[in-house]
Amino acid sequence: MRLLGIDFGHKRIGLAVSDPSGLVARELAIIHRATNREDFERINRAAQEQQVTAIVIGLPVNDWPEAGGFNQTEAVRQWVEKFRPTTTLPVIFWDEQLTTVEAREIAIRQRRKQRDPIDDLAARMMLQSYLDAVRDGLAAPPTVE
Repeated sequence: MRLLGIDFGHKRIGLAVSDPSGLVARELAIIHRATNREDFERINRAAQEQQVTAIVIGLPVNDWPEAGGFNQTEAVRQWVEKFRPTTTLPVIFWDEQLTTVEAREIAIRQRRKQRDPIDDLAARMMLQSYLDAVRDGLAAPPTVE
């Protein structure tokens, strides 16, 4: 069960991938956003190259609207609705709450520069959370047809 993790952002998309056994996640790439079409092609190419069987997308479940009514949860859902038709792989939402905070802490320990993007680390943290929940029986593994 090799999975691709996605941390969606308006400027960048972080990608992570699990090992073939589905136990450990690692950072894969950061996509600097272009058009949806280009972004989807790059994601699907990465999924194919990594031979993943499903895609796990981080969803901020406790996201309250920001100033001006912006809601990241709704933005992720809308983006995924556009992405789904471009892939045959199952797409799973998983709570990404606090992954950015954890990713910042890891970036500091890895001595990354403060301005370096951490989207790949956030994707890794989110994907690892999902893998751990599946291993512990707290989440269902993806169903692959």
